Amino acid sequence: MADKENETADDLAGLTDDERRKRGRAPDPVLPGQQTPTYTVPTPVNVSVGLWILSGLLLVAGQVALLLLKQQLIDAIVKTTNEAKTSGPKPTPADIAAGTTTLLWTLFVGSLVFALLVALFAYKARQGTRSARSVLTGLAIFEAVFQLAFFRDGLSLFMLLSLLLAVIALVLMYLPSVAAYFPKVGRKVA
Repeated sequence: MADKENETADDLAGLTDDERRKRGRAPDPVLPGQQTPTYTVPTPVNVSVGLWILSGLLLVAGQVALLLLKQQLIDAIVKTTNEAKTSGPKPTPADIAAGTTTLLWTLFVGSLVFALLVALFAYKARQGTRSARSVLTGLAIFEAVFQLAFFRDGLSLFMLLSLLLAVIALVLMYLPSVAAYFPKVGRKVA
């Protein structure tokens, strides 16, 4: 570990990004006007990026399907509410429709934002950014917890496939064969 801390800029000058990664260093920054260096992306990382993007698209498609089936969902909720034997006042069908519509649109916008975040961090992970891989791990955990906590009784095929693809993509990013592509940041212990 001391070798990495004692390396000077001259020792790292002229190394390719892949060689810098093998030494645990991040690629050189690209300044305005400079050519972007080429680097070899491991195949599992490329496949993982595609799976992340597909997972996000499936999540959005699932929410679009829910929006298209909104009236059937509202009818089912109204029927269940009318059959329920409660002592308090029951919500009106208009209240149920308004609440369901708001919830579905909120879930759609949330899934769209989630898919964009996944795409952004997958792209950054494709560049070898270790923190992007960590963020994707957090997003996959969030997706699993959210879907299993809120939709455990009614997970759609879209949601299940999205979650499955996210888990596969995450495993591909942590394979031993791609570990060197995500260099550890050197830490200096005080």
